[in-house]
Amino acid sequence: MTIERGYAPAVELRDRVGRTAAAMRRKGLDAIIVSTNANLLYVAGTIINGYAYIARDGEVTFFVRRPAPLLIGEMALIRKPEEIPQWLQSHGKPLPSTFGLEYDIESYSTVVRLANIFPQSSHVSASDILAAERAVKSRWEIEQLRASAAIQACAYSKIPKLYRPGMTDVELQIEVERELRRAGTIGLFRMRGGQLEMYMGSLLTGDNADEPSAYDFAMGGAGQSAALPVGADGSAIKSGQAVMIDLGGNAGGWMTDMTRTYSVGALPQQAIDAHNLSIEIAHAIARRGHAGAAAAELYDMAIAMVEKAGFAPYFMGHRQQASFVGHGIGLEVNELPVLHHRSKEILQVGNVIAVEPKFVIPGVGAVGIENTYVVTDRGLDNLTVFPEDLIQLD
Repeated sequence: MTIERGYAPAVELRDRVGRTAAAMRRKGLDAIIVSTNANLLYVAGTIINGYAYIARDGEVTFFVRRPAPLLIGEMALIRKPEEIPQWLQSHGKPLPSTFGLEYDIESYSTVVRLANIFPQSSHVSASDILAAERAVKSRWEIEQLRASAAIQACAYSKIPKLYRPGMTDVELQIEVERELRRAGTIGLFRMRGGQLEMYMGSLLTGDNADEPSAYDFAMGGAGQSAALPVGADGSAIKSGQAVMIDLGGNAGGWMTDMTRTYSVGALPQQAIDAHNLSIEIAHAIARRGHAGAAAAELYDMAIAMVEKAGFAPYFMGHRQQASFVGHGIGLEVNELPVLHHRSKEILQVGNVIAVEPKFVIPGVGAVGIENTYVVTDRGLDNLTVFPEDLIQLD
């Protein structure tokens, strides 16, 4: 069987399953049933229509409604999850005494249904196990993220030539999205959190950047429709306004975040100073963000720099402010760790974090940068290598 681009090597998948099983044993679980797309992609190497059953000994069985090309484990065809116990018993495998389910993302009805297939067993949340394992990226995963960042850099380099006077934000975003697709992104923008949704990212200009959004993003925007009230709203791109472009790369499911700010004409000095402060904050976090650093302390450092410079009213929004300065990223946006003041997380080698200290200046728009970094013993290694200064479109 030909395995298409994007599949992780079998040795990579076995390692993920093995580490997950080890974490299960430490928590006293006999099995985990994986049922959501991002976690299925993580353990199976592809999206499947069904479930991954990981036993405490590290064996994985994929119970699927439709056949799928799999590199590891055993595949069992089922019509419904209630057939899983019978299959396990018929193959001499023990039923679990305690098993884990994805409480945090999976629907309540699915959790209840899966819980009831083992009526004599107890079940607990395994979401923390899966999130913690995914938060530490392997060398192979980091290479996929580098590929995603290269896609973004390729597309972003063409933005000045894509701009035409009189364009709206939506028109420019469509052109950038086209270049991202041409460069190799698969287009999907997967986000952790059942109430988060966006198409390929965000392009904001002028005061639309100051429009509050129903979604918990660093920047809002009114959007084009009440059905998706976030991002570009059709505003004309005008001289003296900032154009913040935050459109995602995605190489085979692995995503990076990169934001760069463009302008038409010169921006006011206040906006220039805020943009330069964003770069300073990102670089300071990169220096201090080594393995062993506390996520909350990095956030506090950013806040201290903002307050010292007098930009607190504009940091991470103006009319509506976000309470974080960075988040984990990989198969989804908003993975662990998160850089905010309540975080109890300590950075580990292999964490991948999107750091986004941004500002909204009324009458001008959003300024600042976002980079995706890998945590090392020495600090943060930038994957999204691309010029960070303000770039003029005309």
